[in-house]
Order: sequence, then structure tokens, then C-alpha cells
Amino acid sequence: MANSRKAGEPLLLEDMSWPEVAEYLERDRRLIIPIGTCEQHGRHLPLGTDSLLAERLAHDLSAEFGVLVAPTLAYGVNVDTEQGYAGTASLRRKTLHRALNDLLAAWEGHGFEEFILITAHFHDPHLDAVTTVVTEHARVRVVDLQSVRVGQFLDMQRQPEHAGEVETSVMMYLFPELVRREEIHDYPLDAKELRRYLRGRMPKPPPGCEGAIGHPSAATAKKGEEIYSYVLEKVKTRLFLEPAD
Repeated sequence: MANSRKAGEPLLLEDMSWPEVAEYLERDRRLIIPIGTCEQHGRHLPLGTDSLLAERLAHDLSAEFGVLVAPTLAYGVNVDTEQGYAGTASLRRKTLHRALNDLLAAWEGHGFEEFILITAHFHDPHLDAVTTVVTEHARVRVVDLQSVRVGQFLDMQRQPEHAGEVETSVMMYLFPELVRREEIHDYPLDAKELRRYLRGRMPKPPPGCEGAIGHPSAATAKKGEEIYSYVLEKVKTRLFLEPAD
């Protein structure tokens, strides 16, 4: 499988046998780990949105640079306010943290020396779990896709949104078949209420909210292409093209 990989295809751990992984480790000691969530994204986007975005970026990096990609960890720490939406499932911060520690320890024991964790989910406890993982000696690099500033591509979004203009645009570009366009509805919140929502300080969603926060109606596939290409270039430069720190 590893030797039959075609140029431009990602190198996936789940498709390889253990001897092929051992062979990979003779030439490269890096491993990319996409981390997603099982979280509602309004009526118009799938629960796997964060997982799909992190995984796609990981696969594109792998296809270009030949770095191995682990299976996506499709669960994260969600905002408590969202637990009432059907299908949404969250891990506790300490559970995600321990799971990552266990996985990295196993892979480090096999000889991996650098882990690149990619997440597309914006929630402080989730990011805390990801950014505080512990290894014996291996380097850990965390890529938070939500931290890349893309305001220059937007018409409406001026603050963090959930399933809003950015995420909907990128999904329209990468996974158009998964976007329910007829279900797109705007639901703006003022800055104070948005902070409460994102920090899980609302016991339940605001009245009339169906999961999306912001202006998904402003989304277009063209914006999605521009945003994704920009983010990919930023991440690529940081991880692979800049001098190692």
C-alpha cells in the first residue's frame, strides 16, 4: 500500500500495515493527527463539520509533503449549551487530554518524534486539552485553524460565529453535497451574548436559535475557496517552509 501511493495522494496510517509504518519511520518521524468534534452546526451543516475540515487540511498537507496522517479523532470538547441538539456528543476536557496522551505515548514508543495536531474547533476547554498534551521527548505542534484571521474575505462576519459565514463558505467549497442550502438561516448575537454562548454559560440555546450563530446566508463557495486556500498556505508555511525553531 505505502509503495503504491500515487503522487498527490495522502499517506494514511489506517491504510498501512505495520511493516509499512516501520518503513515510513526509517525516512520520516512525523505524524499528523486531525482532531474534530461530533457537534451540531445548525440545520444546514453536518455534525462532523469540524472533523471534515481538519481531516481535509491534514490530507492536503500529506499529499504535498508526504507526512503520515493518523485516523481522525472525531470527538472533542463541546459547548455545554449545545448538548440538547440531537446527535451532539462531547468528551470532558480531561478525557480528551488523556486520550491524546495515551495515543501519542503509543506512537512515540514506535519511534515518532514529532506530532502535528490539527483542530478546527473553537472552544477554550477543547483547545486547552489539545495544547497541553505531554510526551516523553517528542515535539508537539498544534494548528488551530480557527486562529487564522480571514476577515478580508468576509462581508458580514465581524466576530466569532458558529456555522456562520466562514464555516459555511468552506463547506460549500469542499463538501457542497453536505450543505443543506434551503436550511440556511441567520441568527446574529451581540458580542456579550456570543461570549456567554461560546463559554457554555447559557443553560440552553437562545430563543429561536437552531444551532447556527451568525450570518451563514452570506456564505459562498468562492469565499470558501479563497479562505481555504489562504489557510492552507498559512499552515503550510508555518509547518514545512519556515526554518525550524
